[in-house]
Amino acid sequence: MANILTPLIAVFGIMLLGFIVQKLKVLPHDTDFTLNEYVYYVAFPAILFIALAETDIHEIMQWGFIAAFGIAMVVTYFITVLISSIADKKQPALAAIRGLNTSFGNTAFIGIPLMMMLYPDNNHAITAAAIASLLSVIMFAFAMVNMELAINKKQKRHPVLIMLNALISNPIVIGCTLGVMASALYIPIPDSISMMMRLIGNTSSPCALFAIGMVLAKAMHGGTEPETPPHHLAIEMGILNILKLVIQPLIAYGLLRYFNVDNELLIMGVILAALPTAASVYLLAQRYQTYGLSSAKCILISTLATFISLPLIEQLLEQLN
Repeated sequence: MANILTPLIAVFGIMLLGFIVQKLKVLPHDTDFTLNEYVYYVAFPAILFIALAETDIHEIMQWGFIAAFGIAMVVTYFITVLISSIADKKQPALAAIRGLNTSFGNTAFIGIPLMMMLYPDNNHAITAAAIASLLSVIMFAFAMVNMELAINKKQKRHPVLIMLNALISNPIVIGCTLGVMASALYIPIPDSISMMMRLIGNTSSPCALFAIGMVLAKAMHGGTEPETPPHHLAIEMGILNILKLVIQPLIAYGLLRYFNVDNELLIMGVILAALPTAASVYLLAQRYQTYGLSSAKCILISTLATFISLPLIEQLLEQLN
C-alpha cells in the first residue's frame, strides 16, 4: 500500500479545484449535477461491474468483511439515533438524518478513487470498495425509509417496498449485482469490453472528486434552518464527527479482527469505515427539508478532518499489525 498522504493530497486537490471553480462560476451552475449523474449512472457501475466480474467469486464473498463493515455501520447509526432521541425528543426524522451523517461514509465518490490510488491494479481494493459501497447504499435506503415514515405519516406503501424500490433502481447495486453474477457464472468478459469498461470507470475518480468540491461549495449556501448557538453547534458537530471518523472505524477494526479477516482487507475495511460523510446525506436532508445546512457543515468538517485522521489511522494500523 502506498503512503496514504500522497493520494489524500491528490483527492483533496481535485475537490478543492471543484470548490474553487464553483465559487468562481467558471462552469455552468448545474455542472456538478451533470458530473454526479455521469459518475453515478455510468462510470461507477462500469468500474464496479468489471472489477467484480474479473474477480473470483470466492474472493468476493468475504463474509467476515461484509459482516464486520455492515455491523459497524448499523451500530454507529443506532448509537447516533439514541443520542439524538435523548437530546431532541420526538424528532425521529432528525435522529435518522443524524444517524446517516455518522454511518454513511463516502465509500463511492472518495473510497473508490482512494482505493484505486492506494492499491494500483489491485482488484481486491475495488472489490472492497464495491462491497462497502453496496452496504452503504443499503444503509442509505434504510435511513430514507425511516425519514419517509417520520415525515409522511400517510405513507401507504409498506416500508419494505420503499426500501426494495430504492435498492433495485440504484445503479451501484445493479453494477455490483451484474458483476457478481458474471463472476459466479464464470462468464468470460472479452478484452475489448473489459478495456472499454475500465476506461469509462477510470474517469469516475476525477469526475466524482471534482463534483464533490462543487457540491460542497453550493451546499454551504443552501438550506434555511433555525440558528443554533455556536457552542451548541460545535458540540454537535464534534460528536457527529467523532462517531463517524473515530467510533465507526474503531468498531470496524474490532469486528474485522473478530472475524479473522486477512490483514490487507482489514486495513482496507478500516480506511473505508473512516471516510467522511457522503454528500448524498445533504441531498437527502434537503429533499426532506430536515437538517440540510447542518449536514452540509458536517460533510465539510468530516472531509477536512480526514486529512488528519486517515494518516493517523494508517500509522496506528501499521503499529497494531
